[in-house]
Amino acid sequence: MKWLNSDLFKINADPDQVTDRDFFYNASLHNFGILMIKTPIGIFDSGYGGLTILKEIKASLPDYDYIYLGDNARAPYGPLPYETVYQYTLQCVQWFFDRGCTLVILACNTASAKALRTIQQNDLPRIDSSKRVLGVIRPTSEVIGNYTNSAHIGIMATVGTVQSGSYLLETEKFFPHIAITQEACPEWVELAEAGKQFSPEADAPVKEHIKRLLARDEKIDAVLLACTHYPLLIDKIRQFMPSEVTVIEQGRIIAESLVVYLEKHPEIAGRCSRSGMTGFFTTGDVEDFNGHASLFFGQTVQAEQIKL
Repeated sequence: MKWLNSDLFKINADPDQVTDRDFFYNASLHNFGILMIKTPIGIFDSGYGGLTILKEIKASLPDYDYIYLGDNARAPYGPLPYETVYQYTLQCVQWFFDRGCTLVILACNTASAKALRTIQQNDLPRIDSSKRVLGVIRPTSEVIGNYTNSAHIGIMATVGTVQSGSYLLETEKFFPHIAITQEACPEWVELAEAGKQFSPEADAPVKEHIKRLLARDEKIDAVLLACTHYPLLIDKIRQFMPSEVTVIEQGRIIAESLVVYLEKHPEIAGRCSRSGMTGFFTTGDVEDFNGHASLFFGQTVQAEQIKL
């Protein structure tokens, strides 16, 4: 998608190179000669997992344009210190901003847990207060209580997300009466990326983590998959999860939340382009990314490599 690399998606784009389809003039700013360019929504993840979020977002909002960036060269983010995750995430967010993006979604639980708040509070006011960076933890926490009758929820996530305690802190704000038990499942990411989600090799690690989680709280009746890789293992997870326990997939929640957000914020929605196009970028090996992306996104992907 070469058009996503062009000067069209830079704030200082040459007006002579921009077509009527790609921009609009804000009446209050037109007299001052300021061109307001519509640009794609940025979707960021440290690797491939965010593609499961993008897949659901596109299903709900197919008319919008999207840029996906996977920082595969420096993945995984999970084991990295907070400061490192913050610096990497900010660098990638700036990459989106340099292409004019008004809205960036951190489709990564680790980045949302370790970097989002600092970027929102400290960096956006300095960079451009009119831009927005959103994560996946808060919108999930806002509705998670609607999935349980027992008020006992399990969260299955990466080590980094579990250690951050972000879901506990955020859920407390909306559902203070709910008991949450967390289980880190690092092997699940490896299984998904290796394409072994349907293999008998996945049986033991999936079964074991579910068993450990439910043993710590027998009242759990809903489990959140708080890692964007885990939807690839959904068949295995449901195979070993008791039928009375609801498995919550995060992608649909994020997509529904974004629909509501854009409805409530027309000033942001109005700056996002709509031609149904999607571009894919990676800091890692393109061939490797394309191969894995087809598993996570559900269709063939042709990415371009960038250097940060």
